[in-house]
Amino acid sequence: MTVRSVAFVGVGNMGGPMAANLVRAGFAVTAVDADPDRAAAWAAEHGAAAAAGLAEAVGNCDVVVTMLPTGVEVRDVLTDPAVLAAAPDGLVAIDMS
Repeated sequence: MTVRSVAFVGVGNMGGPMAANLVRAGFAVTAVDADPDRAAAWAAEHGAAAAAGLAEAVGNCDVVVTMLPTGVEVRDVLTDPAVLAAAPDGLVAIDMS
């Protein structure tokens, strides 16, 4: 599998630097955060994209990485019906929480 694009969910204190490393490595990263302003600010700072919602980001990526506070949030994100409907076949999910 060739990874071209990554949706990174949670670009706060821990996720932000992790996602920035992916940008520096040449991946197209789309930021998603519970705070859309934080995602937009992070994306502007790092030359990446920000998505209005997770379903939008997941629909346009090869891999989704979550960096969220607890397993409850991870489960909620990865089992959201809109996210599941938007996810392309073969999408890889990586939880870093």
